Amino acid sequence: MLKYLLLLVCLNSNAQIIKPVLPNISKDFRNIRDFTLYKDEAYFSAQNTLGNLSTIVRVRNENQQWMHPEIASFSGKYHDIEPFVSHDGLTLLFASNRPKNKTDQSKDYDIWYVTRKTIQDQWSKPINFGSPINSERNEFYPSLATNGNLYFTANNTNSKGKDDIYISEYKNNKYQKPYSLSGSINSIGDEYNAFIAPNEMYIIFGAYKRPDSMGSGDLYISSKDKDGNWSPAENMGDKVNSKYMDYCPYVDTKNNILYFTSKRNRNDASDFKTIQNLLDSYNGYENGMSRIYKTNI
Repeated sequence: MLKYLLLLVCLNSNAQIIKPVLPNISKDFRNIRDFTLYKDEAYFSAQNTLGNLSTIVRVRNENQQWMHPEIASFSGKYHDIEPFVSHDGLTLLFASNRPKNKTDQSKDYDIWYVTRKTIQDQWSKPINFGSPINSERNEFYPSLATNGNLYFTANNTNSKGKDDIYISEYKNNKYQKPYSLSGSINSIGDEYNAFIAPNEMYIIFGAYKRPDSMGSGDLYISSKDKDGNWSPAENMGDKVNSKYMDYCPYVDTKNNILYFTSKRNRNDASDFKTIQNLLDSYNGYENGMSRIYKTNI
């Protein structure tokens, strides 16, 4: 709880600064989102303008810069999104509409994973998480706690709204039937893209056009008390959220950095004098496309 309170204090300070994460790499990609990392290795989703093509890309950190983008070894053929690297760096989860087997004709999104024995090894072939996590409907945006509990987005028939955030608890070396988190987090609206703290003491997630929204999708935070109950989710405020779509949170808990995706846009109130002014605005980082940002917390 103390860490959660300190997090809110930091996020509401006037010193909060939002910085672009992949300014050079983004010049070659229309939409980038879903940032996750382990030490000097990071992954994100690279999408075309319409979002109907999506591939997971790997980058490496050299001299404090993310460089050398390459298609992840397990991606490139299907619509793969929302990677999440486990806290030991040996498992990577993601969502995909790839077929489960050679005869599978379904097009819903499932949660998949790949593994490796050491950080230097190649990833395995993708493995479908299977039942009870995946269903005939869509499952998205996995996030794993250190105890194995899996949080994800789904639009099941028992959801409180269109999309809810679910948990599947890991007990006795087995995943249990998922259930929708309480009304402190889920509502009759849309909740999605949840990052769970490694110790499950707080959760950050996206919600769309709530009464306290900044204008579109915003990031919210909730903490868990000693009895396992979630506090009413709070908007993370205008030091993080904008009037545009803000989503896909990920926290580097070792360095206290919040990463998130935003479609914030500086092009909607400009007075262009030259073609170069116009192109600079169109090609700037805050141009309405999905871009990844970070802030210290």
